[in-house]
Amino acid sequence: MRIRSGYIKEQFMRCHSLPFRAFAVIALGVLLSSCRGGSAIGSSAGLPVSNLESARSEAQDLLNGIPGAGKIKHIIIVVQENRSFNNLFYGYPGAKTVAYGYNSKGRKIKLQPVTLAARWDGLHVNALLACNGTGKIHGTDCRMNGFDKQDEPCGRDGEPKCVNKNVPYSYVPHSETVPYFTMAHQYVLADEMFASNFDASDFISHQYIITARAPVEATGYPSGAWGCPGGPTDKIRTLDGGFVRPCWNPVTLGEELDKKHLSWAFYASPVNDGKGIWSAYQAIKYIYYGPDWKKDVIPQTQFFSDVSTGKLRNVSWVTPTYANSDHPGSGSRTGPSWVASLVNAVGESKYWDSSAIFIFWDDYGGWYDPEPPAYVDYDGLGFRIPLLIISPYAKKGYVSHVRYEHGSILKFAEQQFGLRSMAASDLRADSTREDGFDFSQPPRKFVKIAAPYDRDYFLRQPTT
Repeated sequence: MRIRSGYIKEQFMRCHSLPFRAFAVIALGVLLSSCRGGSAIGSSAGLPVSNLESARSEAQDLLNGIPGAGKIKHIIIVVQENRSFNNLFYGYPGAKTVAYGYNSKGRKIKLQPVTLAARWDGLHVNALLACNGTGKIHGTDCRMNGFDKQDEPCGRDGEPKCVNKNVPYSYVPHSETVPYFTMAHQYVLADEMFASNFDASDFISHQYIITARAPVEATGYPSGAWGCPGGPTDKIRTLDGGFVRPCWNPVTLGEELDKKHLSWAFYASPVNDGKGIWSAYQAIKYIYYGPDWKKDVIPQTQFFSDVSTGKLRNVSWVTPTYANSDHPGSGSRTGPSWVASLVNAVGESKYWDSSAIFIFWDDYGGWYDPEPPAYVDYDGLGFRIPLLIISPYAKKGYVSHVRYEHGSILKFAEQQFGLRSMAASDLRADSTREDGFDFSQPPRKFVKIAAPYDRDYFLRQPTT
């Protein structure tokens, strides 16, 4: 038999591409797996069981080629609403924020504080106007000085009075964002996170966090239900001027997890009457009309009981009620406490050492931000939004300046569980793994996030 000349060299290089330490760890893992039924090795070698489990996990990580892959078994994606990075994290040390913005006339405007509890949704968002770009393609070469062009309905047609003369040029008072700042001080805050969609549509943004794409070239919102339960008049506009019913069959992360026999849940409210907002899987036909709808799309307060009773899924999405969403017009300051209660639930549970929590805000909500987005495709990138990364393996008090998008969160999940990329966003995006985590460190002990309202408060709240 003739062997091609490069074969032996190829096999030699393959075998020697792992460091010697990896072979030792893998060998130990093999020994452990063959002796799993007894305790003789653990006792005679003087190695605690926890060290043996760690070695077995490390061996699997090395085989997977992704350091730390076996350490995260639960990913929680918390989706909040309508805040730009500069609006919510204004003045955070080490992050890119500004105290002034510019309008379309070139006038410099000092940013003013506006409470989360403002009772008006003072901005009819128009990202194209706010971008005020000079490029031939929409959303390119953004000058980020057109925020004053956005429609501001406050003060007319029965709307509450505007809180200041330049509504978009505002930030949330620091006294109301203490829980968020505390999370950032303890873990990771990313100040170069951009929406994967440009049009600032909540609906499209929520599709990106489950599918990594807008399943059609669409923009805006459905006129009624968020997807399949709606009638023929519940449609969404496409970029070519047409309309399409928002009920489609793209690949989703839920489907990919199902194929791997991994568990997932989308916590939203309400989920069964067809009128729920921010319930992204309502638009996925095979989910809404299949067994996943009743099994995996569930009320958001069930998250607390699932964590406490040992039923946390491999991947969880958690959306808020309107009151807890940080959305302008909600008349509520409870958003930071809501998020803190979710983090505390995981942090104080048996799942802490195996979890990664990602908290992001779905779009900029019309609020000023100075950072122009990069043009990537017809739908994005959109404006800058906040991202918090919380895990016992997350870097401590770190501000990441890596450019992220919705797909960065999905890519992390795909890396963890060996899933394929679904679309352009998760394929092109930088994963949060490299800059957000340090898997060489032991898991850090959880420190509770202090907040004005606790878990019991939210369990007593209406779920609508």
